[in-house]
Amino acid sequence: MSREEQRQAMRATREGLIEDLEDLYRRAFDRISEQDLGEGAIARLTQLLLRSREAAITPLQQEIEAPLITRAPEA
Repeated sequence: MSREEQRQAMRATREGLIEDLEDLYRRAFDRISEQDLGEGAIARLTQLLLRSREAAITPLQQEIEAPLITRAPEA
């Protein structure tokens, strides 16, 4: 596999992981909203889930958006 093919495969894998995580968090939010926990408890759980989602997805997105450095600059 060429370097470019590896890069594309890694990008596709990261994008797939992000989609899987988004689906997981969507289902978790749906489960919370179906519970009869009261507004305060739902708000706390939602805040925790949002923080967890951010921590899980942001590094993957940043890696996708990071510039590709293929070689050192010539001096």
